[in-house]
Amino acid sequence: MKITACLLVVLFTALPVSAQFSEVGVLEFPTSTNSQEAQQHFLRGVAILHSFGWKQAIEQFQTAQKFDPDFAMAYWGETLSYNHPLFGVGGLDEDNPRAVLSRLGATVAERAHKAPTEREKGFLAAVEALWGHEGTYNERRVAYMYRMESLYERYPDDPEVSTFYALSLLAGSRALGDQSLRLEIKAGTIAMRVFAQNRDHPGAPHYTIHAFDDPLHAPLALDAAYRYAEIAPAVAHARHMPTHIFIQHGMWDLVSTHNQSAYEAARDLWVVGDSVGDTVHPLDWGQYGDLQRGDYDKARLWIERLEELVEESDGAARAVRTLPLTKARYIVETEEWSTAPVTEKSSMHELLATALSAVHTDDLSTARRALDALEDLAADGGDQDRIAAKEVAASIEAADGNTDHAVSLMDEAIAIVETLRPPNGAASPIKPAYELYGEILLAMGNAEDALEKFETSLLRLPNRMRSRLGAARAAMSLGRPDLARTHYMAITEYWVGSDSHPALQEARQFLRTN
Repeated sequence: MKITACLLVVLFTALPVSAQFSEVGVLEFPTSTNSQEAQQHFLRGVAILHSFGWKQAIEQFQTAQKFDPDFAMAYWGETLSYNHPLFGVGGLDEDNPRAVLSRLGATVAERAHKAPTEREKGFLAAVEALWGHEGTYNERRVAYMYRMESLYERYPDDPEVSTFYALSLLAGSRALGDQSLRLEIKAGTIAMRVFAQNRDHPGAPHYTIHAFDDPLHAPLALDAAYRYAEIAPAVAHARHMPTHIFIQHGMWDLVSTHNQSAYEAARDLWVVGDSVGDTVHPLDWGQYGDLQRGDYDKARLWIERLEELVEESDGAARAVRTLPLTKARYIVETEEWSTAPVTEKSSMHELLATALSAVHTDDLSTARRALDALEDLAADGGDQDRIAAKEVAASIEAADGNTDHAVSLMDEAIAIVETLRPPNGAASPIKPAYELYGEILLAMGNAEDALEKFETSLLRLPNRMRSRLGAARAAMSLGRPDLARTHYMAITEYWVGSDSHPALQEARQFLRTN
């Protein structure tokens, strides 16, 4: 008997933990199982999987397997629950997905036999390609994308085929290193179509947000962002995910409140031994939003929470790695300059914060030590390390009065920036290159070029306070009070921090007299 379900996914409330997952979305996913109980748990698993609730999805798929040990789709779903599809090989778990397939059957043929419909065989064949042994992980991710493409061509009106194909496109783009965004646009188009048909589907708005998470396309996902947290409030990641688009619009109050909500949900679910990702991510992004709107007390609270998590998780790598980032970001965004010892363990963000602090406090010897360490990182590291090294070198040259060399170095930093994908999330490096370039040019007396850099920074990272402030100052220097008013007004509208902050006082003074 085929079971077809259109279900508001509600878990049994007898178990306290399960009760927290009473709201995860509405979806249709017909399967061939003869067990109503297995189908119910499968649907819940798929709904939670769409919101990247890995641990909870695994629990549901495994429960479905207990009710129907030959339910191929329950094993299919579990294989997709051990790895973030948009992350690369760092932390990759191939063993668990392969073990799940082995539990279903010893061979590909045996497993395929347990998927009685062509549609189910197609889903299963896709994960066979993803978790097989041929090729690198990135090559297998691309193979998975093409398998899902074939399934989508056969079932273009199936919402689950469509959404999982959209997600495979997002993963495939990263696996291919494709910077064109063509696959993201295709994925977003497919996800939006499903969202238009079912505004309670958890995957459709989620993948729409990921697809359009860049400054140019983010407005296309704003509706999905507002809706998504309402669809699946029981999943921490679903509460966080809208902030990808809110950051792209500079909606700092929503960035703060949604990440606070996501943090609370993650903390309620976390136990020692769990991944800390769902807790760290909102800590990181929530702090960024609060710094932009001047809530420095809350920004320090995020750091304190992260310190507690490091201790409680026995030094989980992601928490340990994020803690110095949040401390360095606090220094740079508040301009409460503070240097730290330069060591072999200093991260790029720590070195950047120390170097900029040293430049602003006339301690160029410390700035140069930090630069040496950054250049060592850049020699073996990635583009962000190279950008940060150029930023520090330019800042030192500007402080030494070597303006032409400073400009040349910042041009080199910008050239690297422009080879990368458009920014998403919190600024990285913690001091955006266009913003720093504008500040250097403005200090040199070149307000016209400085304004251009600040405006470009705001196009890439909308509504950043320091870029707004720089643009206002440059506009004033150029005798453009109307433009300065626009930027100063924006700061006063979203600022919730101290009334005595110099930037706020400057903005209010200008608005009173112009």
